[in-house]
Order: sequence, then C-alpha cells, then structure tokens
Amino acid sequence: MSIEIPFDTLSVSEKVRLLESVWESLCSKPCDVRSPGSHRHVLETRKERLEDGRATVSPWGEAKARFLEVGR
Repeated sequence: MSIEIPFDTLSVSEKVRLLESVWESLCSKPCDVRSPGSHRHVLETRKERLEDGRATVSPWGEAKARFLEVGR
C-alpha cells in the first residue's frame, strides 16, 4: 500500500500532529513494533549523559510547545 502525503504543503504543527497520529497507531499494538538493536547503544549513551549531568530533560508538554513555536 502506498500513501501519498503532500509534506511540502503541511506546516510544522500539521506534521507534528501527523507524527503523533502515527505513533498512537503504532502504540496501540506495541508487540508488533520491534526496535532495531542499534537503538540500544543510543539509549545507553543518553542514559549515561543523564546520570552524569551532561544532559537534561524537559517534560513532554514543554518540549512540544517549544517545538511547535519554532515551526510557526
């Protein structure tokens, strides 16, 4: 199946909403989604950076608001 999406005509906030819809669909059946093994290294590195203070996190709502603001 092929779906044509006119990405060039979508705003950033519309693209984010589209991605959220895709993730919601994927998360409805998590057993069908497999993460590639290469992701483990990335996650381990990020965890180490958080634990030693080289990285910080923001609540999703704040991060999303910043992201959407940049896209306007």
